[in-house]
Amino acid sequence: MYDHRKLGRELGLFDSDPLIGAGLPYWLPAGAAVRHALESYIAEVERRAGYQRVYSPVLGKRELYEISGHWAKYHEDMYPPMDMGGEQLVLRPSICPHHALMFRSRSHSYRELPLRLSELGGQYRAELSGAIGGLSRVRAMQLNDAHIFCRLDQVAGEAAGALQLIKQAYADLGISASRYVLALPSDDAEFNSPASKYVGDAASWAQAAELLREVLENAGVEYEDAPGDAAFYGPKIDIQMEDSAGREFSLSTVQIDFHQPEAFGLEYIGADGNKHRPVMVHRAIVGSIERAVAQLIEVHGGAFPAWLAPVQVVVLPISDDEEKLAVEVARRASDRGLRVEVAHADEGSLGARIRENRLAPYQAVIGSREAAAGQLAVRERDGRRWDPAPIGEVLDRIRVEADPHAGRSHDSDGL
Repeated sequence: MYDHRKLGRELGLFDSDPLIGAGLPYWLPAGAAVRHALESYIAEVERRAGYQRVYSPVLGKRELYEISGHWAKYHEDMYPPMDMGGEQLVLRPSICPHHALMFRSRSHSYRELPLRLSELGGQYRAELSGAIGGLSRVRAMQLNDAHIFCRLDQVAGEAAGALQLIKQAYADLGISASRYVLALPSDDAEFNSPASKYVGDAASWAQAAELLREVLENAGVEYEDAPGDAAFYGPKIDIQMEDSAGREFSLSTVQIDFHQPEAFGLEYIGADGNKHRPVMVHRAIVGSIERAVAQLIEVHGGAFPAWLAPVQVVVLPISDDEEKLAVEVARRASDRGLRVEVAHADEGSLGARIRENRLAPYQAVIGSREAAAGQLAVRERDGRRWDPAPIGEVLDRIRVEADPHAGRSHDSDGL
């Protein structure tokens, strides 16, 4: 594996500046392209799985986090409140309280459930200086978050569906988990007392843990119990990764939460006409975008899958005579939604330019023969070569091969 901090800077993906601050990296154009591709992929996966995209503010009143339990149980990891007009505003450490309020904002029938709300939103953690580094541990992150509001009898199916989405995403990203963990309360846990790490009651925690255990076992996933690692509001499945130094971190999660629906007074109207309490299932397919990209850099060494690559196609005219056509090919590729660059003839020999752009999934060479025939000769990153073919056909083939969703059944999301 590669060190993403070193390689990410060498490849011009991201960097940092002391004037912005530690743990606050910025994205350069190549890294922004990778990030945008990942975000677009996730948005489409979630759309196909029945999620509805929402947006919410990165600030909230302190009272919001007092109700959710974050202030009592998590405030050491939060930034201090900001006094504004007699109110105290807080940079949010989590998105879930905002989504709970969205659910509460209007009445819901049992026919609407499960209601799946997703957001790619900012959240903030007051990480200590010694803990932050690169993209894998930051103070401001964009989280691929979602919350499913459902009936109790739907919880196991929704958690299983979320786990299936995570497994499919890992396959598409070319990454794999180091292990699965069922994060539980500590063995001597007390619940819902000022001194306790946890909110809620023992019965709800036991029920949530049993549901997650059922999901893992039905999925045929080997997992380990991790007493003491649960969130303050409920147990969770943590999907663990390892970085280049062998350090382990959580990337994706599935959590069951009985507490926040109770704390915020969430209700839906059941088939019997009475009010009922929904359950919240928290899930993150790839967790924070920063941490996901760090893992992708280390696993792929900058040779990303075609759909993620910052530059998917490099056009290489052999001489100045093919420059005009190369620019036209780049335009046609861009019109098809491909990320493309021209490696101009005056930038070096063909061999040197091929080596310089070795991380691009596709290299399209144009010599006098290809120019005369209106064709492209393509060399893939692994050395395979395509027979010369008409420009439009070649670009259409690349577009299909570089689409992570191409050919996938709409029923393959496991929900």
